[in-house]
Amino acid sequence: MQVDPELVRQLAVLLDDTNLTEIEVQDGERRIKVARNVTVGAAPAYALPAAAPAPVAAPAPAAAAPVEAPADHPGAVKSPMVGTAYLTPEPGAKAFVSVGDKVSAGQTLLIVEAMKVMNAIPAPRAGTVKALLVESGQPVEYDQPLVIVE
Repeated sequence: MQVDPELVRQLAVLLDDTNLTEIEVQDGERRIKVARNVTVGAAPAYALPAAAPAPVAAPAPAAAAPVEAPADHPGAVKSPMVGTAYLTPEPGAKAFVSVGDKVSAGQTLLIVEAMKVMNAIPAPRAGTVKALLVESGQPVEYDQPLVIVE
């Protein structure tokens, strides 16, 4: 098979521009896949109200209290698309919202860039921002929780 080095370079640039880990194209019988290894660090911690530390001799029922996952939280605002989340309208600007801010329905919480288009993610209802679950510049998946508004 004849490999077009310029096509491979263009695909590699596309990977960098979109923060994807792999891309595959097919043209008839020819199929080219370009991938990069990504070292995944620890997931960012999100700011939920801190619970008091349990005493060393805490009874089992108190220690086994379930913590609601962000995806199951009724106030979770989820990403409607795959892309890159940005907490500010432009680099160096003030964030759209911060933890503790009061927001109104329709107010922009953050933006998700997909295919070079900036998509505003609005608050579905009025409330208070309880947690920001992503960092600016972080790749996000479809239906991933981004913000918790209560």
